Amino acid sequence: MEGKQWYLEYKIHKNRPGLLGDIASLMGMLNINILTINGVEDRTRGMLIQSDDDETIQLMGEMMKKVENITITALRAPKLVDILAVRHGRYIERDSDDKKTFRFSRDELGLLVDFLGEVFKREGNQVIGLRGMPRVGKTESIIAGSVSANKRWTFLSSTMLRQTVRTQLSDDEMSPNNIFIIDGIVSTMRSNEKHFVLLQQIMRMPTTKVIEHPDIFIRESEYDHNDFNIFIELRNSPEEEINYDAFTNNMEEF
Repeated sequence: MEGKQWYLEYKIHKNRPGLLGDIASLMGMLNINILTINGVEDRTRGMLIQSDDDETIQLMGEMMKKVENITITALRAPKLVDILAVRHGRYIERDSDDKKTFRFSRDELGLLVDFLGEVFKREGNQVIGLRGMPRVGKTESIIAGSVSANKRWTFLSSTMLRQTVRTQLSDDEMSPNNIFIIDGIVSTMRSNEKHFVLLQQIMRMPTTKVIEHPDIFIRESEYDHNDFNIFIELRNSPEEEINYDAFTNNMEEF
């Protein structure tokens, strides 16, 4: 039987020679397996570790508190953000007020695609909102995340090539294993009644929906913030403001 996985993170105050070796030796004596290790942000190291015994992990934590020059900042069952932090060597930025919201900039597209791929692997109903200005890479990231998750994607509405407004889907497209991509502006401001009936049907299905421009979607429809599991913000740079006014009035901006 495989042991339980844990995420260990510690801050290094002074990176003396042999520090990592001492920690690895301690884990070896306790029969704790190191699965993955990487630097996470500045002078912080993250590890995915494995053990058959929870008490052994707690003992290791107490022993590591006595190791000079480090401070343990996390010892817990790994979350998705922990796994990706170790994999990519950086943390995903999360909104301090709205814990549903995760932020990425364009130079973090690899991290975003990996994040989406892991989220898309989950079964059941998921509604994901993706904010961002035109041509920042929203739709491309959704498609790449679908490929990473080995899932098929279906456009319900889109402006990627031309304005797309679907009023019916084939039986294959209606599969709950598909990722449904919805443009929140097109579906609520540039569609027709038949499309909206199909949209409501898809929203009731136990499958993953990714809605671009979720704030407009919420403003112009019956759905609200609580209907979304997570929100993702993608910017060209961390300082960029996501402002819908400029392109809700002129669809050619898409």
